[in-house]
Formats: sequence, structure tokens, C-alpha cells
Amino acid sequence: MKREKQTALLKQEKDYLWDITVIGGGATGLGIAVDAATRGYKTILLEKSDFAKGTSSRSTKLVHGGVRYLAQGDILLVAEALHERGRMLKNAAHLTGNQEFIIPAYSWWDVFLYTAGLKFYDLLSGRLSLGKSYFINAEKTLDRLPLLRPGGLKGGIVYRDGQFDDSRMAVEMVRHSIGNGAAAINYFEVKELLKDKNGRVTGVKAMDTAAGDIYSIHSRLVINATGVFTDEIHRMDDPEARPTVRPSQGVHIVLDRSFLPGDSAIMIPKTDDGRVLFAIPWYDRLVAGTTDTPLDIVTNEPRALDEEIDFILRTAGKYLVKKPVRSDILCIFAGLRPLAADPDNPEATREVSRRHKITLSRSGLLSITGGKWTSYRRMAEETINRGIRAGVLEKRKCVTRDYSFYSPGLTLKSDRLKIYGSGAVEIEKMIEEKPGLGELLDPRLPYTRAEIVWICHNEMPLKLEDMLARRTRSLVLDARASSDIAPEVAAIMARELKHDDNWVREQIKEYHELLINYL
Repeated sequence: MKREKQTALLKQEKDYLWDITVIGGGATGLGIAVDAATRGYKTILLEKSDFAKGTSSRSTKLVHGGVRYLAQGDILLVAEALHERGRMLKNAAHLTGNQEFIIPAYSWWDVFLYTAGLKFYDLLSGRLSLGKSYFINAEKTLDRLPLLRPGGLKGGIVYRDGQFDDSRMAVEMVRHSIGNGAAAINYFEVKELLKDKNGRVTGVKAMDTAAGDIYSIHSRLVINATGVFTDEIHRMDDPEARPTVRPSQGVHIVLDRSFLPGDSAIMIPKTDDGRVLFAIPWYDRLVAGTTDTPLDIVTNEPRALDEEIDFILRTAGKYLVKKPVRSDILCIFAGLRPLAADPDNPEATREVSRRHKITLSRSGLLSITGGKWTSYRRMAEETINRGIRAGVLEKRKCVTRDYSFYSPGLTLKSDRLKIYGSGAVEIEKMIEEKPGLGELLDPRLPYTRAEIVWICHNEMPLKLEDMLARRTRSLVLDARASSDIAPEVAAIMARELKHDDNWVREQIKEYHELLINYL
């Protein structure tokens, strides 16, 4: 998976006709690339920054049906997501897990309400269920959540959902799209849509921002899967296009596991302002969130508002004996949800459905907006099928329902390395040959020097940020620790990728500027 091989293909095949050009390298675009490539379509995906740079690496780390959407009455959305949840846990077992959640109940009405609701959640999941929900008394609830506030506790409702590593899943999707014949390139920005004399979209003009080269890429179908930036591509197609995406910011904080020891997660189904709050064990940390703040301005690096951080701390403090304060926060990260909504609808964003929408413009630009990580595979299948129904693509069957991203027969000394798929064997071999590479970069983080070296040659990191934020999750797990290892990691990357000392200095400076948003 080398970037230079992807760009070399474009140079060799200047007038090559692709079947599909996908704009956007987040969950939706990568899902489409995997679906298209496994059907045998000649596919190229272009991402203007790094894969999963935006929303797709800043999720709540859940693979779930969405208990919240069940409460809103969107039963079909929940049923579809629950089925996709089961497929994702089966198809990417090395990056997903079956997580126990507990809803603490402080009134008998809540016990009745949430028990009944979760039984319906179980029913909707069908044969892909992760386990049945059930009620436990206060004593058993506190055994599983020892630092939960005990006063007035009636018990807890236990249910199961999935969790995962979002950006590692994105990298796996890049690998498998390329492995099935697609091209996927990061730091490749679409500047213009190409059209024929009849005004039909026939491709894109894009810039390799790492090298400055401009390419004209011709294809039968162009798919706009750019999330919160969807309307920017729409305006390339039609300068008068009306907005179709309503961005909403979701903020999370990361805390030490001492705030919630044990293996269970907490789900608070209704907070003071009607939002849902999760506190979830993840990589030996605790991720707490989220918020839902409507935004008018979309940026590459959204920043958490003080009131959002205070909301999470205040709400968590109502349920935990050990109340978190700002100095306890290891990282703050904000992501923008690309909610698909009618621009004339004045509803608040938390009332807007997470259901996705697929549209085909008069010029033939196919766009998908909305949706969520859990449903990425189904969204991709429906998008490609829409291209087939439009007569642009030859009819071919989708094969991703049971497509595995992992070879379960791998024998590893360290189970933690399974996040690299088959690459884990190569990393362990590197450590065996040079034991020094197996040393941790920092005792606060789980990553070794061998992983950095292997990633340099196999996962297309161009910047220090790519390595620390997404290929590893150092930034999210502990922003200060990631800052401390930045000079060594940059030096390793420079050595492996043939950069000079100026590159190292520039990358460290850029990374420290980025950190302001996460501290």
C-alpha cells in the first residue's frame, strides 16, 4: 500500500477511463471504494487530506443500532443499523468488539421504560444479536460499575453493542480497496468537475497537494462522498446549488480508566438537555461524550466549545463518585456530523434523522449525505446500486455482506498487534530481528518503534499528524504524551521516508499547533 504506486498509475494512464471516481476518503467514500472494487469496477478514490481525517476518526467508537433513534421512533433506521452492526463485528473482528453497556436507573419508571425499550432493541437485531438485555439489581450494578453514584439507584439495564477503532478501520478499508484493484490516494484534492459539451460530468480535475501536480481523471461515474463538505462539490456542479447538509458538532473527552474501572460502559439515555451521554472503555482509557451543537461554519479542525466540555464533565459528575474536572482530561476531540436535512426544515440537529440520502444531479453527479459509521457498508451498496439503476454502470452483484477484512488463522505473540491485520506478523518479525524496535515509545502509550517503521512503508502516512492521530491513536489516548514522542516519531518517519531535518522541524511545529485543539 504505497502512495507512489497510486500516483504513478495516473501518470502512466493519462487518458485512462475509470468506471468510478469517489471523492472523499472517510467511512462513506472508503466503503464505496471497497464495494465498487470487489464488484470489479475500475475505481479510484481521492481524499483531499488524510484518510478519515475528519468526522470518520472522531466518532464515539461505537458500532451500534442507536438506542437514541429508537426513542425517536426511527425503527427502520435502527433495524438496518443493528443488522449492519452484526456484519461489521463479524467481518472486521480484529478491529471491533462486543461491549457490555449498563443504563443506571434511579426510578422504577426508568427500569420499566428502558427494559421494555431494550427488549425491542434485541428483537430488531434478530439473528445478528450480540446478546440479550436484562435487568440487574442495585448491588449487581455497583459490582460492575463500582464508582457509579449509589444514592437512589434501583438497578441497571444491561445490553450489548459494538465498539471499534474508527481510523484503523478506515486504513483497513483503504488496504482492501487497493487489494481488490482500486486506486486510493490521500492528499489529492478535487478542484473542478469535468463535463462534456452536454454538461454531463465525465470526471474530475485534481491536484496532488504533496507534489503540486494537476491531473485530469476521466470516469463514467463521479460519486460525491465528502461528508460535511458535500455542498462544496455540489457548487462545483452547480454554483446555485442549495445546501443539503446541516453540520452538527459532537465533542468527546478522554479520561483515565480510574474514573470507570471494570469492563462495562455507561449509557445515559437522557441528560438535562435531552442528549445522550456515553462513557466507554477504549484502549485502556475512558471516552465520554457526546454533544450536538449546530454549526454554520465547516472547518478541517473543529474545536470544542467550553460549554460542550463543561456539559460532558457536569453530566459525568452526576453519575460518577469520582467527578472529573478539566485537569483530568487527556484529550478533547470534536467531529462534525454531516446530517442530511431539508434546508427549509427548521428542526434542531438532534431531531434530524441519521438516515442517509442518495441523489443524482441532472449532470450525473451522484452524491450521498448523512448516515453513520455502522451503516457504511449498506450505504455503499445502495450508492453503487443507484449508479447501476441510472444506467451508468454495468450490473454486478454486491459481495460485501460477508466480506472479511481479517484472516483469523494468524498466530501472534501480542494480541494488541492484531489491529494491523496480516501486517502484525511482519511487525513481530521486525521486533524478533531487532529487539530494540519492540520498546515502547512512551510508557503512557501502547505503541512501539517497530509499528512506526512498519506503518511508514505500508500505510501511506505523509505527515506526523497522520501517524500520531490516525495510524496510531496516540493523540486521542493522551495528547500530552503524543507531544512528547513527536520528535522521535518524526525522526523515524524522516529516516524511513527519506526526508531531511527541515521536514522534521516543520512537522513538529505543525503538530504542536494542531495540539491546541485537543488540550
